Amino acid sequence: MSLTSEKLDGNMANLTITVPAEEFDKAMIEAYKKNKNKFSAPGFRKGKVPMHYIEKVYGEGVFYEDAANDLINKFYPQEIENCDLDIVSNPEIGVEQIGKGQDFIFTAKVATKPPVKLAEYKGVEIEKVNAEVTDEDVDAAIEKTRKENARKVDVTDRAAKNGDEVNINFEGFVDGVAFDGGKGEDYKLVLGSHSFIDTFEEQIEGKNIGDEFDVNVTFPENYQEKSLAGKPAVFKCKLNAITEEVLPELDDDFASDVSEFETVAEYKEDVRKTLEVKKKDAAEKEKESKVLEKLIETCEIDLPEPMIKYNQEKMVQDFEQRLAYQGLKLDQYLEITKQTRDDMLAQVKPDAIKRIKSSLIIEAIAKAENIEVTDEEVDSEIEKTASMYQLDKDKFKELAGEKEIDAIRMDVKMNKAMKLIAAESKEV
Repeated sequence: MSLTSEKLDGNMANLTITVPAEEFDKAMIEAYKKNKNKFSAPGFRKGKVPMHYIEKVYGEGVFYEDAANDLINKFYPQEIENCDLDIVSNPEIGVEQIGKGQDFIFTAKVATKPPVKLAEYKGVEIEKVNAEVTDEDVDAAIEKTRKENARKVDVTDRAAKNGDEVNINFEGFVDGVAFDGGKGEDYKLVLGSHSFIDTFEEQIEGKNIGDEFDVNVTFPENYQEKSLAGKPAVFKCKLNAITEEVLPELDDDFASDVSEFETVAEYKEDVRKTLEVKKKDAAEKEKESKVLEKLIETCEIDLPEPMIKYNQEKMVQDFEQRLAYQGLKLDQYLEITKQTRDDMLAQVKPDAIKRIKSSLIIEAIAKAENIEVTDEEVDSEIEKTASMYQLDKDKFKELAGEKEIDAIRMDVKMNKAMKLIAAESKEV
């Protein structure tokens, strides 16, 4: 087994991998065993046709493709593991030599990690990031908690108004004809939520329980159901019930119910402190993001296109996995959104480029600054990660393996580099 590499322009490389003839011959036999049940011939039972007979009838190369694929899948990962190139793309495979009794030779054209020409990364000027917590911020957080603890009360003595939750029956008509999906009974709708099209919700305001009335709307031109797009419609509606949210009083009783404090003053002070921590963390993240954006503009990196494509594919695959957790397939999502996979790849390309450049820049800074990571820092990060999976640290290490631990070590190093340049930045 041997591997040679040739560096190409644009941070590309061509690898040539030679597999000994005996390995190719073994792969041919395995390909025959895997496929022999597909062949039949006079005088032989199906699946019992000899290999040499099949090759005579269909050509010597009948099993080449399967044998080649098996060898490439087996030996490419093995060879690049020990290769001194930092490969950052899927390979573009080519076959140079194939045949019985011969070494199998194939090539892999790959992208390699590009060098980064760093601009000045200390003292980067960025727009000032606001980390102040105002009285309005505190009031808004408390108001949110009050809403979360609100109770719903039936309303019987007034008409519906903005903010109420109403229960309605409705049926929609276009040109006097009811349309599919336009009917609902005991449907709950919060007025002012803009859940329905056009001015639907506003026309319910002022109506009383038991009222039957028409709601006139026009479907948007870009409405997803093309048969309704741009058309005027009439919804026959009946208002069944009205409820409103009643917020708890902001008093000491409320404070003790929703917190460990006995008074509103103490509760407010705790809310402020919590917001200060959150806002400080958010401000640090924003500073880091702003510094990176500046460095992406000023640092020189020649990204090979296959590297970008590899990351585009990975982003789409990650999105596909998130959809799967929600019980949805990517094909279904694409059909709903009227997109193709190529559309998605094009959409994520700018983000893919930004992510790659960000990572390369931070990595280059970590190297330039000789940033070291201690075992204690890695263990601390492992403990945080393990707790997310409800595992103890040692069990996580056992399951994760060496590569995962190395990745965590690199994440810690990158994070230290990022914090360094953010701390050195100048807010103007």
